[in-house]
Amino acid sequence: MAALSVLIVDDNGLFLEAARDRLEQGGVRVVGVAATSAEALRRAEELRPEVVLVDVMLGSESGFELARRLAAHHRDDGTVVILISTYSAADYAGPIAESPAAGFLPKQELSADAIRRVIDGHGPGGASSAPAG
Repeated sequence: MAALSVLIVDDNGLFLEAARDRLEQGGVRVVGVAATSAEALRRAEELRPEVVLVDVMLGSESGFELARRLAAHHRDDGTVVILISTYSAADYAGPIAESPAAGFLPKQELSADAIRRVIDGHGPGGASSAPAG
């Protein structure tokens, strides 16, 4: 199985490094990082990652708004947006449900396997957790 290519968007430099290390140890290829929405949109365009991990709170910017912009711009190329946060999914249940993101992962649960579960529709906020119909 080919390594997933991932772009991580977070305004915390220490988290970016820790997440990159953890994901790469799990077999994920971190192709880039970004700290702002503008940088994330640029990097997603140039790197074409399969997955973009977006922190819901990017300093004064909204990760939810960035997720909407990424999903709209990359709708046809298969890029998957996954929201991440130090907070739990329950803290953002409404915005997560309204988001075009494929799912949500708490930062402490971030791993290559967790990303794959969301992509496959089996993770928190993944497609299989939505009511049928």
